[in-house]
Amino acid sequence: IVTRDDVEESLKAKWQYVKDQEQLLKDLRFQIEETDQKLILKRAERDYWLEYKNVGSKTQANKIKNLEKDIKEVKDDLCRATEYYTNALKILKEKNDSLIETQMKKSKEQAPENAVKRIDKSSCRDIEENEWLKEEVKIYQKQVSELKASIYLLEEENIGLVMKLLDVRLQNLRV
Repeated sequence: IVTRDDVEESLKAKWQYVKDQEQLLKDLRFQIEETDQKLILKRAERDYWLEYKNVGSKTQANKIKNLEKDIKEVKDDLCRATEYYTNALKILKEKNDSLIETQMKKSKEQAPENAVKRIDKSSCRDIEENEWLKEEVKIYQKQVSELKASIYLLEEENIGLVMKLLDVRLQNLRV
């Protein structure tokens, strides 16, 4: 025996089941649409990378090769310029050194002449007196060394005499 309530409950359960199935169907359709959109995006991305692989990568590779050539040329130019400037600097240093050396030689040669030109009579007299004093100092130093030698000999002789005197006194004391 089936009652009206049982039938209504059964109909409600079926109706709820149909609603749930429709909702599930809607969700699935929505997921399918999302998946289709993702698939379209991924295909577009794949097409882009395939095109890049076939065309873009070659152009990029060519650009890279050209840039590497440019870098090599710049490095070569830099090396040549560095070598040129290094050699130029060496040459300039040598020229400067030789010029300085010649100027120093000229200055050394001209210095005595300039000094003699600038000396007045009193300075000449001072220079002559200085030379005379130097000779006198040498003479006195020689005399001092001779006197020291004679003093040394006299001291030795004196010491010898004192020793003899002491020996004689010692002998007198013994006697």
